[in-house]
Amino acid sequence: MADGPTINTIAERAGVSIASVSRVLNGLPTRQDTVRKVMAAADELGYVRNAVARSLKSRRTHQVAFAMADVGNPAYLAMLREIQPVLKAAGYRLVLHSTDAVVADEIDVLHSLGERYVDGLIMSPLRVTEAHLEMLAAARAPVVIIGSVPEGTRVDNVRADSRTGVKLAIDHLHELGRRRIGMINGPLDTVPGAARGAAYREALGDLGLPYDEDLVQIGDFYRAEGARAVGELLARVPDVDALMCANDLIALGALDVLRAAGRRVPDDVAVVGMDDTDLAAASWPSLTSVSLGSAERGKAAAELLLDRLQGGDREPRVVTVPPRLVIRASTRQEEGSPA
Repeated sequence: MADGPTINTIAERAGVSIASVSRVLNGLPTRQDTVRKVMAAADELGYVRNAVARSLKSRRTHQVAFAMADVGNPAYLAMLREIQPVLKAAGYRLVLHSTDAVVADEIDVLHSLGERYVDGLIMSPLRVTEAHLEMLAAARAPVVIIGSVPEGTRVDNVRADSRTGVKLAIDHLHELGRRRIGMINGPLDTVPGAARGAAYREALGDLGLPYDEDLVQIGDFYRAEGARAVGELLARVPDVDALMCANDLIALGALDVLRAAGRRVPDDVAVVGMDDTDLAAASWPSLTSVSLGSAERGKAAAELLLDRLQGGDREPRVVTVPPRLVIRASTRQEEGSPA
């Protein structure tokens, strides 16, 4: 093939029409199975697309952005691992933004949709402000939000069920006989911080346990901040016998402090995290954690966005991923370990 592959040869290899190949290569709405066949044939034949010319012609960039608070947080990495293949199979490149949960940066990302540098956006903001809602309403490209938004917000939305997840954890700790259950939370002005704080209080009430402000410490969703918060709580309430942590990074900080203080886990203090990231299984002791379905949420968000990009004209959808409790050594005695 001295002159290189052409639309005709790609069509022949893929077993589809020339018109279908043209639609795929120009970024026009096409059935997913056709997109996969054409992209596979193009790769096999060594076809190199002129991205600039194609973008000018179709007014599409074939790029999608994913904006998250912290690219180092393994929960977001789990989302990314599912988002990437879904979009890649449809011919889209992924552009990443790590906003550090700075509202102004997230608003800039939403505003830049008008510049058409990407065809769509997946965003997972820790805070949802009036400015976010105004920009979402005026967005010039499809947007999917991972995380809760106010009811009535007209945007595709994939959310976790933190309320049920926290209840699963508190019920588990209660069944183990723990009654002085502390909560290490992130900032209460964030969506997860507010939801998990309220769920903790509700779960205690359901079990007939009193809510004690001394057992609650607010920090941030990072390991070092978790360690600082746990140190302060232990100094104030030394008889705490369990810790409900708002994410796995906070829980890892808790394990660091408890180990340094000579407090045995789970014998003296049982610890539960949230997100069930890869770090939970690799920690010492391994960490009991509530899976909020980070991977499932990422995949669902990518599929919702892809449907919009392919011309899906429908009412906004809300997808809620159910939680599950993954029990490990931080709340149970491992077989063969000393009592």
